[in-house]
Amino acid sequence: MTGLRYVYAVCRPFGAALQSQLTGVAGDPPRLLPHGGLVAVVSHVPEADFSEEALRAHLEDLDWLAGTARAHQQVIDALTVVTTPLPLRLATVFRDDSGVRTMMEEREESFRRILDRLEGRVEWGVKIYVESGADQAAGRAEPAPKPATGRDYLRQRRRQTRASDDLWSRAEEFANRLHETLSRRADDARLHPPQNPGLSGAAGRNVLNAAYLVRRDVSEEFVEMVDRTKDDAPGIRVELTGPWAAYSFAGEEGTGEGA
Repeated sequence: MTGLRYVYAVCRPFGAALQSQLTGVAGDPPRLLPHGGLVAVVSHVPEADFSEEALRAHLEDLDWLAGTARAHQQVIDALTVVTTPLPLRLATVFRDDSGVRTMMEEREESFRRILDRLEGRVEWGVKIYVESGADQAAGRAEPAPKPATGRDYLRQRRRQTRASDDLWSRAEEFANRLHETLSRRADDARLHPPQNPGLSGAAGRNVLNAAYLVRRDVSEEFVEMVDRTKDDAPGIRVELTGPWAAYSFAGEEGTGEGA
């Protein structure tokens, strides 16, 4: 089949088979391209959609991007079941197999070093939110009488603001404690910027957005540690996601660019 080569990840050789019905970007099943003791996971994609010029145009098409991202993640998820992949960024494309091999050869030392660090580990994500409306509710634990004067109104607003500030302080303390606890059980941790609720669609305001690199053999214990905290703080929600390929720990050296 002709076309460009789309690269999902670089791995060490592995013997387990991928899902038989697995398809990748543009509907093409992924295949393994070995070189120098490493393996690139690739599929064929049409130049009409993945040339440099076409990709620039597709960046404006959110539906196309979402579909490509889903197909890309589907392959990474399948790899994570059978090995430890070093995921490359979305739309890493090369002209042909030779271009992929050249990239692997040039970055072999970096890939090996990162794969050594990621071996046998997965990424877990933990987010903490102040529930929607919880900060407002904190300021009106009891029904407030209708203010009789402007001064009464200002007093009432100050009380509500103090209560909301108290909830935020509790949420930040809770998040800091949990992050310290989880970091001790993880091999590495990353703090990402809080998510914008308008973009993420998640309810509430994000206090903690963290990723943890955890050995597979202690992942069950890690999950239990998070679960035990979920009812510890009224008005505060804890969300756990994973296990994922270790995107947050792959490093800039692990990303590829088209040729």
